[in-house]
Amino acid sequence: MASILQSRLAARKRGPAALFIAVAISTAVPAYADEKPATPARAELSAESGQLPRIAPDASTFQLANGMNVVVIPDHRSPIVTHMVWYKIGAADDPAGKSGIAHFLEHLMFKGTKNHPAGEFSAKVSEVGGVENAFTTADSTAYFQTVAKEQLGMVMGFEADRMEGLQLTDPVVLPERDVILEERRMRTDNDPGAQLSEAMDAALYQNHPYGIPVIGWAHEMAGLTREDAIAQYQRYYTPNNALLVVAGDVTADEVKKLAEDTYGKLPRRSEPGVRSRPKEPEPLTERSLVLRDQRVSQPSWNQVYLAPSYNSGKPGEAEALDILADVIGSGPTSRLYRALVVEQGIAGGAGSYYSGDGLDYGRLGFYATPRGDVALDKLSAAVEAVLADVREHGITAEELALAKKRTRASTIYSQDSQASLARIFGSAMISGQSLSDVQDWARRVDAVTLSDVSQAAAKYLDKRRSVTGSLLPAPAESRS
Repeated sequence: MASILQSRLAARKRGPAALFIAVAISTAVPAYADEKPATPARAELSAESGQLPRIAPDASTFQLANGMNVVVIPDHRSPIVTHMVWYKIGAADDPAGKSGIAHFLEHLMFKGTKNHPAGEFSAKVSEVGGVENAFTTADSTAYFQTVAKEQLGMVMGFEADRMEGLQLTDPVVLPERDVILEERRMRTDNDPGAQLSEAMDAALYQNHPYGIPVIGWAHEMAGLTREDAIAQYQRYYTPNNALLVVAGDVTADEVKKLAEDTYGKLPRRSEPGVRSRPKEPEPLTERSLVLRDQRVSQPSWNQVYLAPSYNSGKPGEAEALDILADVIGSGPTSRLYRALVVEQGIAGGAGSYYSGDGLDYGRLGFYATPRGDVALDKLSAAVEAVLADVREHGITAEELALAKKRTRASTIYSQDSQASLARIFGSAMISGQSLSDVQDWARRVDAVTLSDVSQAAAKYLDKRRSVTGSLLPAPAESRS
């Protein structure tokens, strides 16, 4: 599946080896309520046809009087809905010295309001057979529930209430700070792969806050206070800084009525201000990191390149990078897999990804795991040979055609889940893309030419833009 769809099925991963793993610090993709399988009528067009499908062609958008934007994605196959509220506030917006505050506030949003005690919202969702969760990324924070359609008004009411009425006290805040510190210890400090990922981010983004972990640095997290959380909440958790996405068995008119009766009653507060972030300097040298740890049983190799995103790149660049990543490392017919796994037999797995959903930057990544005792240097050289060939000769017309065919299929399959659609549209539109930008993504990819891909490869597969990470077991003498 092409990367922009894949990355929007999960919260953004800022690690070197995995477009397919949901990081979003607080949660992986949840198990949603069962949905019916896609039917021929569900897909607007066949992946085999020469025509191009649109993503959710019946989706629409409107704005409430208080500035809250709303997206409605009708899906009448099952009487359920997915309700998501996205805020234009993520870890890259954390104030200097207070890393992790966006993620910390996400936790605190479940601690109750002046109208509803902590746990009541979650209990109500569970009581009606629904599921809920939340996540923080570098660029956004989102809260979601999947429930029966008749419960949509209920979850809107609760979500609107905590947008305005969150109550925080030290007895609530301080224990939760211990929770996020323990979360960091479990997910990062006790995981060599996560530690390497964090170090690679810091090396790739030398000046931009994408180089700071979403969960935060432990020494800064330990100093976060109730006042920090309240300041963040009052500035960013306002309807004019939020996007509501509802996907499921609803119409736009139904959603508008419910939204006006709940969110529409909230006052528009002052604007949060322009999201001003420092830019990356032009990279001058490739960087290489090695982490050796006694807990590592399987060595691995990763490489990431600084790239533009769909939001920040020039027209057509991100689409060309999607095609490039697909051809180089998507599946068993890709160049990397054929070269390293099938032909040379030096890797147990190999692949690539393009993550283009960031507000400011994207990344192009490659990864491989050695077979047996093959040295990582040998893997690295084999990957570089594949990349050098693409830089020099580009891809073939057949490879381009197959990548576009997979894009058509991806566009159709992405519509099998209303929850996936809510994430795709929410992630894109909270980062500045329009409804039609998302719907017409496959058509833009289909316009990519061989020349576009060659130019993207030559420009962005520049070794000076890269960070390479090697994860290895600790030497035997240091294991005692």
